[in-house]
Amino acid sequence: MDFDQLVTFLEVAKLGSFSRAGQKVFRSQSAVSAQIRQLEQEYGDRLLDRSGKDVTLTPAGRVLFAYAERLLQMRDESLLAVADQGSSPRGTLVIGANEATCLYVLPDVFAKFCNLYPSVQISIYRNFSYKIVEKLENGTIDVGIVTLPVKSASLKAHAIFRDQLMLMVNPQNPLAKLDVVPVSEIAKQPLLLPKTGYSRRLMDKLFRPYAAQLQIRMELPSVGMIKSFVAAGLGVSLISASFARDQVLAGRVKLIPIKDEELWRELGLAYRRDRTLTRATTTFISTVRQLGSSSK
Repeated sequence: MDFDQLVTFLEVAKLGSFSRAGQKVFRSQSAVSAQIRQLEQEYGDRLLDRSGKDVTLTPAGRVLFAYAERLLQMRDESLLAVADQGSSPRGTLVIGANEATCLYVLPDVFAKFCNLYPSVQISIYRNFSYKIVEKLENGTIDVGIVTLPVKSASLKAHAIFRDQLMLMVNPQNPLAKLDVVPVSEIAKQPLLLPKTGYSRRLMDKLFRPYAAQLQIRMELPSVGMIKSFVAAGLGVSLISASFARDQVLAGRVKLIPIKDEELWRELGLAYRRDRTLTRATTTFISTVRQLGSSSK
């Protein structure tokens, strides 16, 4: 058995055709058939059912299919691992993070990393944390910056950033004069809520006792829109303090702690625990963890 035979076997199984698989791997149909026969002889069982219109996997073939995918993945990982030895980080690093994290947390991290390792190209996958976890699990991305906790046995996560959620108001709002604000007073204000995500789930729980009196003025798809609309006096919202730093410095909004509530959002660096990581990936993880520990 060799890797070429496994590649051919996987293509036949996926495409359900010897001829289409041959076109994909640039071999004649007879060469594809010969490779499959050699595999079947080695494993001592039929791997593909050729009786119908389409070629399908036999029970033995289904078992081999799963192993073949893993073997080819391990081959690719081993090639990357060996190529990484004795060299500075290079190649493409695919990182997953949500929009707000990309805008307000990661720019300094990326600036530091890119300055130190200019040969590494960064590609960003932007989505919600649960989508990033899915991509990490199926191996589509290398590293994810996600909201903790991460509920996945296949992933390893390190806490890197902790941010307090605070009330954000227009400076002319009467609440802006207060040093702390009770949840009961926030519930009387027109609310601007994110459509989904960790902050929305937290707010739904926080305001549940006041559901009958809530004034939800808008549900908005981005942190940027929420900040702009609060600054315009359209309502109030809860936000991670670092996300509103620019607006606070410009005097467009004010952040106020919430009375008797400790609301925190913790970010973690997540990656597959069972995969061989490239030097670019391990270097990025190390850089982010160092920056995170130095900022605490």
